[in-house]
Formats: sequence, structure tokens, C-alpha cells
Amino acid sequence: MSQKANYWNSVYQSKQTDEVSWFQAEPKASLEAIAQCGGRSMSVIDIGGGASRLVGALLDQRRRDVTVLDISAKALTLSRARLGAEGDHVAWIATDITTWRPQRQWDIWHDRAVFHFLTEAADRTAYLRALKQAVRSGGFAILASFAPEGPDSCSGLPVQKYSPESLAAELGAEFELQRSWEETHETPNGGAQAFTWCLFKKI
Repeated sequence: MSQKANYWNSVYQSKQTDEVSWFQAEPKASLEAIAQCGGRSMSVIDIGGGASRLVGALLDQRRRDVTVLDISAKALTLSRARLGAEGDHVAWIATDITTWRPQRQWDIWHDRAVFHFLTEAADRTAYLRALKQAVRSGGFAILASFAPEGPDSCSGLPVQKYSPESLAAELGAEFELQRSWEETHETPNGGAQAFTWCLFKKI
């Protein structure tokens, strides 16, 4: 197991899932962004889904082609346990996104807060390679990251901060920005974090 995987497993072993700073009882921004991509028959992969409530909300919408990828096997175990038998309808992938090689394509790629942890250029290049392989032509990529006025770190790790323009520059000409917006996320301890959200379409 990699050092990065050990780090994130320890986070989920030391805290309850509703204590981590990125916890949301209702993933409203994610659901709204996914809904803008099209109908509920579209396939979705949630990058860094961990123990997020998003997967359960997608299943509640009767979506049946949902994949959750996270570096932490512990987080995925917690999520699957929470869902019970419904978790059998989800494809679970425990891996590091920077070393992952997609074996299929999806209609929608959703990442609420993984990309901004990739502070090394090589890791961002590897992530984007996976994204471009995994999203079908005409599909969508939803990326959320800390905004320029957001925090400099999260969970003890440094982060990159992005505007819509800088996220678009990272994805390149293969993806067209459809919409961008800002969100202020309230953490479980009452803090506020500024996020940039972008919805891209693969041309």
C-alpha cells in the first residue's frame, strides 16, 4: 500500500465520516451539476468519492451505472457499509487516480476535491490522462476545487487553488467550459471554504 493510501486511510480511521472538513449532509452542488449533464441513464464516476453521501443520493435517483473511485479503501468500506444492499449496485475502485488506467468510459466524471491536492505537475498530468481516457466523446467533466480566495491547505496537505480560467487551461482544448460558479462550503466545525465549480464538455 502506498504512502498516500496509508495517509488517507488513517484520516478515515481517526475521524467519523461527518467530522472531516469536506463532509456534506446533502451534496446539492454535485447533484445540480450532474443533473445539467442530461438524463439519469447516464453513467457517473465519482473521483475521490470516499465516504461521501453523493453515491447514496445518486442511487436514490434510480441511477444504476455509478462508480466510486478513491485512494482510501477504508473510506469505500465505510460508504458501502452505510448503503447496505444498495451498495451492490455500485462499482467500487480503490486506487490512486494518478496511477489508474481506465478500463471503460463514462458519461460524467465528477470530482469535488481531488484535483486541488495534486500540487506536482506530474501528478496533474497523470490525472488528466486518466480523465481524458475515461470520459467518452460528448461526455462531461465536473471539477470543483478551492477557489483563489480559498484555503491554502486541507487535512494537513497543501493544495492548488483555481479559477474557472485556470481549470480550463489545465484541461486544454479537448474540453469546453459550459458553466462555472462559486460555492461557499461550511465545514462541520463551522468554517467556510470558497470553492470554484466548473462543468466541461468533451468535444
